[in-house]
Amino acid sequence: MKSRSKTALVTGASSGMGKEIAKRLIDDGFKVYVAARSVDKMEGLARLGAVPLRMDISADDDIKAVVDVIVAEAGGVDVLVNNAGFGLYGPVEDVGIGEARYQFEVNMFGPARLTQLLLPAMRMRGTGTIVNITSMGGKIYTLLGAWYHATKHALEGWSDSLRLELAPFGIRVVIVEPGLIETGFGDVVADGLVKRSANSAYAKLSQAVATTTTATYGHGRGTDPRAIADVVSKAVRARKPKTRYVTGKYARPMIALRKWLGDRVFDRLIMSQMG
Repeated sequence: MKSRSKTALVTGASSGMGKEIAKRLIDDGFKVYVAARSVDKMEGLARLGAVPLRMDISADDDIKAVVDVIVAEAGGVDVLVNNAGFGLYGPVEDVGIGEARYQFEVNMFGPARLTQLLLPAMRMRGTGTIVNITSMGGKIYTLLGAWYHATKHALEGWSDSLRLELAPFGIRVVIVEPGLIETGFGDVVADGLVKRSANSAYAKLSQAVATTTTATYGHGRGTDPRAIADVVSKAVRARKPKTRYVTGKYARPMIALRKWLGDRVFDRLIMSQMG
């Protein structure tokens, strides 16, 4: 793929993986649109040449507005990177259905709606690449992560079916499954757990998961988010990209263990991390 005249959209670009993916695609010669709720946090990307757009991925009006701007200015995108997302952890009993729905809006339905609106231009061109950032959490499960894992498993299955239906139109669908990456994910998970279940029947369990999460994420123990940017760059420039790229600390071994161990053994493995 000759990338000089190509256009890309990266969601969730205000920090972490999204910001690094955008930087890399700019370096690769793409005209890059970046979208997130906070435009101010994308000022650095704007200085590098990106076009920042405000978008709440859970708000349909915001999604339509972003697509309208890009279609008007560039005729659509050649590359869509669905990166926006967050992790909602907590006991199923303690998480309100409204919160659970919002988790699906951000991690699943928002990216799906954005994809729907950008697909017509890709079909007309007969080319395009959609990169969906899922997680090793789309292949495994962890304690108190029911709603988060449900969204990532859903995005995996959705992406697989989408890949088949878009192949006749020359559009590729690529899944990237990050492992433990140096982002703010761990802090968000731990804070939410403690606040949500401090006085519930699951308080002790929630505190244990929060403590383990805080100890695991950050502290330089994870993979630099630039590794994910490298993978996305490789995928969108490849003549025939892989359907999946597994990248980041723990991702390959955890997915392999989940595949080959029985449910009960994997259950014990996960519970053994709680101390």
